[in-house]
Amino acid sequence: MDALIGQTPNAPTAGAAMIVDGDQNSFMREVIEASRSLPVLVDFWATWCGPCKTLTPTLEKVVRAAGGRVKLVKIDIDKNRALVQQLVQLGLPLQSVPTVAAFWQGQIADLFQGAVPESEVKRFVEALLKQAGGAMPAADLVGEAKAALEAGDAQQAGELYSAALQEEPENPLAWGGLVRALMALGQEDQAAQALEQVPAAVADHAEISGARSALTLAREGRAAGAQRAALEARVAADPTDFQARFELATALNARDDRAGAAEQLLEIMRRQRGWNEDAARLKLLTFFEAWGFEDPATMTARRKLSALLFS
Repeated sequence: MDALIGQTPNAPTAGAAMIVDGDQNSFMREVIEASRSLPVLVDFWATWCGPCKTLTPTLEKVVRAAGGRVKLVKIDIDKNRALVQQLVQLGLPLQSVPTVAAFWQGQIADLFQGAVPESEVKRFVEALLKQAGGAMPAADLVGEAKAALEAGDAQQAGELYSAALQEEPENPLAWGGLVRALMALGQEDQAAQALEQVPAAVADHAEISGARSALTLAREGRAAGAQRAALEARVAADPTDFQARFELATALNARDDRAGAAEQLLEIMRRQRGWNEDAARLKLLTFFEAWGFEDPATMTARRKLSALLFS
């Protein structure tokens, strides 16, 4: 089948339905003709098919996320036996469902069978869009990756950030997000390698600096974390043991107790502003950078810092 790399699908007409039910009467219009303007996924399913009930909602979600760059047509094989027979004669393997076939320029471009995970569906659609010259914009991929990371799916987030970098190699949000996703997966060495590969043009971007700080703090925190109980005991015994407070802040941050970590550093500044060449304030600024300047913990601690410095 001829690949038509570089051909950009035309934008769908206003109001065009991107998810429709098809049949043997509408197949030519909804699939073959429509695929000359944009890629079309055809979901062959059946009411008795359990995996179909899992896959179809996933397909619909991914197609909606593509924002009009791909269409989904759902075909009930039991109600369209004549169509299925014709397609089988053309070589389409419809002996089992679910089967998803991708059409582009009136031809079958790719297919898969079975109820694959959402991440696999996304990769399938992204590959189809690339073949059609309409890959998902990096900004959309970054947005989806950020949502996945916040939802705790670091694996999917990393894949989406990587896809965004393929589209836009100097995207600092994608680089920073990739580093954080790798850290969430416990792959700190790979995260460090990713930081080394960041293009010079964006190496000083706030998102890259934040990811770099987060990696440094994670490594420091692991060492301090083993001593957390002892550090807490030292602070309880002597509230002016500022070195213990300083190290305790790092240990608490490693446990994602951001409010507690900030409070230890703020307490050092309340008791002795400028201690150890302003180490507490500088460490707090590093926390802000690693957490992100819009993080609630950052904003709360920043207000306290401002009140302390300008009191």
